Amino acid sequence: MDPSQLEGLPRLVFDVALALFKPLFAFNQYDSFLYWPFLVAALVLAVLVFLLHRDDGARNFFQRYFSRAIWGHVSAKADYKFYYVNGVLFPVIFAPLILSGAWLSTQINGGLSAIFGDSPGHAAGVGTMALYTVVFFLAYDFGRYLAHFVQHRFDILWHFHKVHHSAEVLTPFTSFRVHPIDLILMASFPAATTGVVDGLFDYWSGGTASNYLFFGLHAFVFVYNLIGNLRHTHVWLSYGPVFSRIFVSPAQHQIHHSVEERHWGRNIGFALAIWDRMFGTLYVPAEHEQFAMGLGDGTEGRYHGVIGMYWQPFRELFGPKGGSHGL
Repeated sequence: MDPSQLEGLPRLVFDVALALFKPLFAFNQYDSFLYWPFLVAALVLAVLVFLLHRDDGARNFFQRYFSRAIWGHVSAKADYKFYYVNGVLFPVIFAPLILSGAWLSTQINGGLSAIFGDSPGHAAGVGTMALYTVVFFLAYDFGRYLAHFVQHRFDILWHFHKVHHSAEVLTPFTSFRVHPIDLILMASFPAATTGVVDGLFDYWSGGTASNYLFFGLHAFVFVYNLIGNLRHTHVWLSYGPVFSRIFVSPAQHQIHHSVEERHWGRNIGFALAIWDRMFGTLYVPAEHEQFAMGLGDGTEGRYHGVIGMYWQPFRELFGPKGGSHGL
């Protein structure tokens, strides 16, 4: 039976069941970091990194990257629980609060039509689509940078972003250790920047332009996601002194999670390091650095439970004023 034909109680039961089971099947969802090709790619890269750096004394791949000290840590266990609970609740309760990029695009298109007249209707050829794909990704990445920047810059937002930074160990599930307020912000900023780009290209092409996609995802986002999971692991993968000024490596993002004050507020970028260079937040490690992860103030334990992750930020809103992390 087609679920769209269900009504009343059967439809409600179906929707509830879907919400409860969807987080358990993220490995088969192309828009999730846990999509199986992304996990396989991350595993292959981790093996390569391990083989290339065996001179540091490591002998067992699984003991190094899959130890109980990491995956069985209280912080990691909190990640697993929050991943599921927030995965069920967020789409239903909070997702409607995200700015709609499609709505903004329509407003931009309509505004341009009102000012300049009907769309020129230029047919979107290969060149236009390639340009659209690149500009869209730049806009998306810049939106992610801006969202992350304000999360660190302003106390009221940092309280919510601390949920993510309270992780003391990193696993792919740490990507989902994000307070709903944080998620709304992280999604709305790039929705705004890409919505503007969509509106401009829609007007120019009469709605014929589109991004190049791969497996249903923006081509560049798909490529990024192939290595994106290593950001939230203990696999030290650096791009070296040159490429680390263009792209944010997994090692650079791990530094972003460091408890050491010299690392605070560094490597804010999502995929591209160019924004960090422009705004003075770039940190390129000269060698493999060792550091603990977390908030650095001993309060991480307050966030190692689902209830704490949801409510601790609100408690701190009315507590003593504290500086934001590094900005």
